[in-house]
Amino acid sequence: MDIVKRVHVVPLGYEFDRILEPIRDQRADLVYLLEDDHAVHDHGDSDRQDGHIERNATATAEYHDELRDELESIVPEVRTWKCDLTDVYAVLGDVTTIAAKHADDQVYVNVSGAGTIPAIGATIACMDVSTDAHAYYVDPSTYAHDGTTEPGSFGVDEIEGIPTYPIESPTRDQVAIMEFLADPDAWEGYHDDRTSPPKKKDLIEYARDRNLSFMADRRAPDERAGDDKGAFRVLDTHVLEPLADDGYVTIESVGRRRVVELTERGENAYRAFRHKLGDEANYIR
Repeated sequence: MDIVKRVHVVPLGYEFDRILEPIRDQRADLVYLLEDDHAVHDHGDSDRQDGHIERNATATAEYHDELRDELESIVPEVRTWKCDLTDVYAVLGDVTTIAAKHADDQVYVNVSGAGTIPAIGATIACMDVSTDAHAYYVDPSTYAHDGTTEPGSFGVDEIEGIPTYPIESPTRDQVAIMEFLADPDAWEGYHDDRTSPPKKKDLIEYARDRNLSFMADRRAPDERAGDDKGAFRVLDTHVLEPLADDGYVTIESVGRRRVVELTERGENAYRAFRHKLGDEANYIR
């Protein structure tokens, strides 16, 4: 029988005690430190909240090596995961990816380790009904004002669970269709004109070739039978209508064709949930 691990995920910012103490207190078995993968950081980007400075940029601080040493002394395994902590969707995608890797473990996400943007992305990730992860927030004893040479706060007053409200993320089939729409190179063989969006018919052919579940029981019709109206209906019901309702795609009539295009919001959703396609090699650092 596999042993259930206590897995902690925490964006690495200008904090020390707020990262270390919950991990020590809950006796974590595995820790993922989400480390900003930006080579250049803007130290001027900050928010003032509750009378203290909360920075969104997360350059390497002088005490990060000490923090890692402390963590490695109390946790069997500490992993570094490169992440763009300035991008909500990048944080959202990486947290849901890690949670999916540890679906049989207990996953806890510290939303107070690196400022506002990572906190939003991590909290939304924990709202995804397919992600059984628990968000928590750490109240410090006192705040500081530096962050780079010393942590942005000291001590821990309380560790609070964050109430989350379940949200439905795109299904695997929907993410697969968004992947197709996001990559004009993938249109070759389905869609001749790469300067215009694919048609619904292109999506149906692609879904059949990829054996997507919503099209698994619908074989290509005999050409003499006319249009495959059932396939169009299934595509609309299971994929396009939910994606359009969420603002991820647009569906427009161009002459006699119905073309489908990924929106900017859809591109962000694809980035956040592409781990559902199972190609983890692209995301594990």
